Amino acid sequence: MGPELPCCKGGGGGLEAFPMDLRAQGQKIVNRFTAVEAELQDPKLLNDIKKMTSLNREYAELREVVEEFNKYFKLLDTAIEARAVLADAKNDRDFKDLAQMELDEALAAIPAMEEDLKRRLLPKDADDDRNVMLEIRGGTGGEEAALFAGDLFRMYSAFASVMGWKLEVQDMNEAEKGGIKEVIARISGHSVFQKLKFEGGVHRVQRVPATETQGRVHTSAATVAILPEAEEVDVKIEDKDLRIDVFRSSGPGGQSVNTTDSAVRVTHLPTGLAVACQDEKSQLKNKDKAMKILRSRLLALKREEQAAAEGAARKSMVGRGDRSEKIRTYNYPQNRVTDHRIELTVHNLPDVMAGGKTLQELISALHRADEAERLAALAE
Repeated sequence: MGPELPCCKGGGGGLEAFPMDLRAQGQKIVNRFTAVEAELQDPKLLNDIKKMTSLNREYAELREVVEEFNKYFKLLDTAIEARAVLADAKNDRDFKDLAQMELDEALAAIPAMEEDLKRRLLPKDADDDRNVMLEIRGGTGGEEAALFAGDLFRMYSAFASVMGWKLEVQDMNEAEKGGIKEVIARISGHSVFQKLKFEGGVHRVQRVPATETQGRVHTSAATVAILPEAEEVDVKIEDKDLRIDVFRSSGPGGQSVNTTDSAVRVTHLPTGLAVACQDEKSQLKNKDKAMKILRSRLLALKREEQAAAEGAARKSMVGRGDRSEKIRTYNYPQNRVTDHRIELTVHNLPDVMAGGKTLQELISALHRADEAERLAALAE
């Protein structure tokens, strides 16, 4: 049992404002912090490097929250002591003026600290630290949709570069006029899924295609999926549940890629999910890539089933990864990008498509909206 969090003494003026449910959650954090600290001191942990790494990461995260709670209660103590000084008739005017100033400063800071603590106590997405599988497919709109899919891929590639992430193409099916019918890429780095998880859905473009002779604006779309990368331990796949087919690669791919049966299609029989990879000359490498993608898709399916079983009381206004949900419109004639989930419009489309600061601001706004929604749910 960890140390008890101090209770709020005194009354009125904001000193009684620390919510009981938040205090209870804070106590759980302190208890868990103490337990993790004890586990890290166990010599036997040296035999389990994976567990030790996980505990060290959790310890660092918990320590930060516990430190914020300590700052909060120190502020409360300051306010309580200042109020006691003001209530004592024996204290002189100068002493009371100083106490009043300390009380005012503390009461002004308390609400913001409480909001910060609430945010820190919001449940963390278990997938936030994972790498991702990015899947982009041209949708309605023919060649223009494929061109737009290519634009989106270049946008996320540029954004990954800005963030210091590594992007590796797993498979790509190019269109005839320079677009992309489908591309699957692995993005690795710090908190990739946490940053990109709200990018999944239908992205719509409105612009005059290069092939349009009448100058008419066309609307087309592409779908984006952001899947947390799965490890082998996350999803158990039996060999008997797989069908492996090999075939000759098609399309661009370098010398010999189209003359050998190097392409691989892996089908997961229980779910019917199939993944084909042909980007590598090696059949083995294509199979390895296909298995990585398949595991990520199975993990995403598992997460969806868990969410449905839990029957969340309310659905986030932001949502995550629904491929049928129209999430964003890129309007070239008006130089604007509109995210329909949070009704936010920005007017710097070139910077968005270049993966610049405007895209970063758009993504940050989605995270703020999700945070506000979850905080509101806690308050109910």
